[in-house]
Amino acid sequence: MATNLPLIALMGNPNSGKTAIFNLLTGMNQKVSNYPGITVEQRRGNAQLTDNSTVEIMDMPGTYSLTPESLDEKIVAQQTLKWLNGIDRPAAIISVVDAGNLSRNLYLTSQVMELGIPVIIALNMMDRLKRKNQEIDSVKLQKMLGAHAVIPMSAQEKWGINELQAELTDVITKENIEVCSHIQMEIPTEIEKIINPISEFLHNKCDHDNYITNVQALRLITRKSAFDLYSECEDLSSSEIKSLILLRDKVAHEIDELGLNHRILEATLRFEMLDNTLKDLTLINQNEIKNQSRSERVDKMLTHKWLGPLIFLTLLYGIFQSIFIWATIPMQYIDSGVGYLGNYCVQLFSPGILRDLLVEGIISGVGAILIFLPQILILIFFMTILEDTGYMARVAFMMDKLMNKIGLQGKSVLPLMSGYACAIPGIMATRTIDSWKERMITIIVLPLISCSARLPVYTLMIGAFIPNKPILGFLNLQGLTMVFMYFLGTVTAMIIAAIISRFIEEKGKSSFVMEMPPYRMPLAVSLFRQVYIRGKLFVINAGKIIMAISIVLWFLASFPKPESDTVSFSIQDSYAGKIGHAIEPVIAPLGFDWKIGVGLITSFAAREVVVSTLATLYNVEDEGDDFVGITEALKNEVNPLTGLPRYTPLVALSIMVFYVYAAQCMATFAIVKNETNSWKWPLIMIAYMMGLAYIGSLLVYQGGQVLGFV
Repeated sequence: MATNLPLIALMGNPNSGKTAIFNLLTGMNQKVSNYPGITVEQRRGNAQLTDNSTVEIMDMPGTYSLTPESLDEKIVAQQTLKWLNGIDRPAAIISVVDAGNLSRNLYLTSQVMELGIPVIIALNMMDRLKRKNQEIDSVKLQKMLGAHAVIPMSAQEKWGINELQAELTDVITKENIEVCSHIQMEIPTEIEKIINPISEFLHNKCDHDNYITNVQALRLITRKSAFDLYSECEDLSSSEIKSLILLRDKVAHEIDELGLNHRILEATLRFEMLDNTLKDLTLINQNEIKNQSRSERVDKMLTHKWLGPLIFLTLLYGIFQSIFIWATIPMQYIDSGVGYLGNYCVQLFSPGILRDLLVEGIISGVGAILIFLPQILILIFFMTILEDTGYMARVAFMMDKLMNKIGLQGKSVLPLMSGYACAIPGIMATRTIDSWKERMITIIVLPLISCSARLPVYTLMIGAFIPNKPILGFLNLQGLTMVFMYFLGTVTAMIIAAIISRFIEEKGKSSFVMEMPPYRMPLAVSLFRQVYIRGKLFVINAGKIIMAISIVLWFLASFPKPESDTVSFSIQDSYAGKIGHAIEPVIAPLGFDWKIGVGLITSFAAREVVVSTLATLYNVEDEGDDFVGITEALKNEVNPLTGLPRYTPLVALSIMVFYVYAAQCMATFAIVKNETNSWKWPLIMIAYMMGLAYIGSLLVYQGGQVLGFV
């Protein structure tokens, strides 16, 4: 990733608008790679400045401080320690600060300003302060802090970015810029004496000045995880690390004997300094107090012990029910369009292999998935709203106690919620969990959360075989069935997490600290952009897989051809038919036939592929020239042995339960391997999920038959 361009580091708290500023600077021209040795993405992009020069922007993971707890925070702390030692130092640091939460955000800024690198403070979200009739004197703040510049801006409204670019130009064109922080923690003499042995050790080994060594000493006292940084960045031997740890334990004990908490000592001293510095900078008016009170009242309702979960479940039901209501018309249009395209190609091309491949393979396979795109987009739309409004953070807080009971914590909620869209970003989001044990458990159970790839399977079966009838006057059976599928996966994930937590050895004690972001009205442009981007990724990524599999499956379903023209072709004699019939005895107790069996095999690439697989098989099997719709084909399928419908509501329910649990996404397991750096965990996941899928489906189908259901 190294370039000859001047490097600018972008740092800030989560929810401070750092990503929005990065996108504005780079024009979303991003490059993504991993930090050396660790699977955590770093984003880089080129930005053009006011003098037409170009710099490289490195977007650091969001963090609250340079004292590492999670994997993301460790990356930031490790990087800054290298800068302190003169390694790969950036020309400047942009510290993104939420203007509405100045003291909390400047905590990180004050730490960054001690690195001896020019710091430009991007005072973001000033538009919100203006609406509250508040103002921050940026010139006064700049003088107070000693920053190179303080730029008031609003990434949401896209103003202030030109001024930021101008200051970056000033930094990279000037030589010998004086860097001087005007704010330093006042470390009491008594504490300074206690930490002196660690400070002396660091001073002799790392050659930092007295203040920096004192700060680093406080940081070592706070978290034992900080020792990993020194072993990697300061080239300390194992014996030196052991000596340092012994010193740390002794010093921590002496500080605790003074009645102080060694774990929050730096935070206490630093916030004390910031509060004294900023006390005269802003005025909180009565409107702000009213807004805060209103927000607190809403929080009490949304995070209430009983009311909070009820509200959350109601929202989920509304989302899933809307998937059927809102998506009906666009799905009909897409279905008609796919059918028209298929029939048009039938009329356009002469009978032969090319027409069969195009109509029976590509159009039927890819078209079968495109039909469900509106539902996927609606799900993404609502999940994005929940994220952008700040509600997801409340869900994490609300669920923390429940998470603790099953061996997890509130930080696990957000990755699990991300799993409703896709398991892959959810697994990557577990990097914020500081406990190794809790992170592993979250990763192991996360694929049980029903992702958008399962949605086409649920929708197909529910739409075809579950009646659209009201329940209790205001609920709908189809919506309830959909909620039940998601509920089943979620509850099972919780149960498995509780079981696994008893068998995984604890490697670190976790802590749950989360700042509640303010309630925000989602920006329409940003909202629809995210829906577009995620929908596009689904179409492109899933489309590639589905097209490739559809072509292969068409071949397997169409060949070998009979040697004699007098013998009619039967799909049961094809390669696909032989494969399906070979596994049919194993899956027959689940209510599945050989076609479902072929779908089970192909969907190992991606779950939604089963829909395109069935569409391809039914179009190949059809002896007419019309394009066959998958929904009608399933409804009309008859068991030749009984003369009864092959697919029934009970069979549909059995199929859905199987797909709730089944390990059928190779991309997910590849990510798990990368995140855990071992094949052990993905193999465990595949084994237990396939076992759950078979047992769950077996119980549903056989139990339903015993009870008289069909």
